Amino acid sequence: MMLDFSKTFEEYEALVAQTDKIFAAVQESNPDCVRCKTQCCDCCYAVFDVTLIEAVYMNYHFNNSLTRRERRPILRRAEKADRKFYQIKQRLQKMYVEQGKSPDEVFLHLAQERVPCPLLNAEKLCDLYTRRPITCRVYGIPTSIGGRVHICGESGFKEGTSYPTVNLDNMNDRLLALSEDLLKEIGSERSKMHMSLLPLSSALMTTYDKKYFLA
Repeated sequence: MMLDFSKTFEEYEALVAQTDKIFAAVQESNPDCVRCKTQCCDCCYAVFDVTLIEAVYMNYHFNNSLTRRERRPILRRAEKADRKFYQIKQRLQKMYVEQGKSPDEVFLHLAQERVPCPLLNAEKLCDLYTRRPITCRVYGIPTSIGGRVHICGESGFKEGTSYPTVNLDNMNDRLLALSEDLLKEIGSERSKMHMSLLPLSSALMTTYDKKYFLA
C-alpha cells in the first residue's frame, strides 16, 4: 500500500519557499558576496545528513520524477558515496572515542571532508535540483550551527564582518517537527524515528513503505 505524505509534504514545501525567500533577500542585499551560479558545485561535495522529512521527500521525487534509466547511474553513485560516508563516520568516531579529540576538532575535520553528492551529474548539475534539501539551498550565504558560523569558500563573505545569517539549529528544529508530523500523518508509532538523520545517498536507496514505518 502506498503511503500518503501529501499534507506534510505541503508543509515542508512551505518551509522550502520561505528558505528560498531568505536566500534571495541575502543575495539582493549582498550581490557581490553571493556567487552561486550554474555549475557552481562546491556545496555538492559537502558532507551532511538530512532529516527524515527531507529523506522521504527526496526519495519520493527521485522515484517519481526520474525514469529508471536516469535513476540507475545515480544509485551507483549513491552506493559509492554511502561507503565513503561510513568510512568517514568510523574515522570520526575513532578520533573522538580513541584519540580523545574534542567535538570542535571532530567537527572541523568533518567540515574538511569532501564527498560528491550522488545527484551531481557529469555536467556538474544536480539531477534533482528543484527538490534539493534545505542545506543545499542556503549553502551560499552565511549560516550558523551550534554557534559556529559557516561561510562558503566560493563566496565573497569575509570572516569578522557582520552579515545576515541563517540559524540552522532553528531550521533543524522545524525539520524535526515536520518529521514528527509525517509519522503522525501515516499513523506510525515509531515516535523516535523523527530524530533520525542519514546521508542523502542512503535516503535515495531506502524504500519508504508501510513495512519501513509501521512494522
